[in-house]
Amino acid sequence: MTDPELPKLVLPGDYLGAAEQFLPGRGTYEDRGRIYASVLGTPRVDPRDSSVHVDPKNSIPSVEEGDLVYARVEELKTAMAICTILGTTTSRRRVPGDPEGTIHISKAKEGYTESWSGEFAVGDIVLARILQSRPSVKLSTAAGPLGVVSARCQVCHGLLTLGGKELVCPRCGHHERRKLAQGPRPDLAERPHAGAA
Repeated sequence: MTDPELPKLVLPGDYLGAAEQFLPGRGTYEDRGRIYASVLGTPRVDPRDSSVHVDPKNSIPSVEEGDLVYARVEELKTAMAICTILGTTTSRRRVPGDPEGTIHISKAKEGYTESWSGEFAVGDIVLARILQSRPSVKLSTAAGPLGVVSARCQVCHGLLTLGGKELVCPRCGHHERRKLAQGPRPDLAERPHAGAA
């Protein structure tokens, strides 16, 4: 939400306030006790810590702690799923650089998980929350609404469809289990960053 004392749109170098008034946040910089915009965008004040931020217009997606992201499972190790982060739920643009994230097996679902069997498979697209963004990205699908949103048959690689509590391949009839995201799952075919697994 835009602070009523701040303009609706600022240019790089526009004055936002004194350092005594605000803490410099993302999209700003401080110079000699004065805070300026570093990007073209909309300024806002975070009331939790009185920091001023500028939300960039036409921003390049980045990943931060707490964000919900779509990620493709690339490799399954004994205790770790290695994923490529495709994009955030708030942007249709792909995250640049295809950053890598990991899901520890203890963060796959609530409760104890003995193995990846029935949780994920290589090529699955998952909806996950970022637990840590730096220095490495750590993800979780443990919460009920999170999990697999798109999966391919491990036999013929056809897209699986939901049939009761299991996933069924309409091409070869193979049945598989996954830790599925709850609620409506987005049509990933319409998302430019979804990509076929």
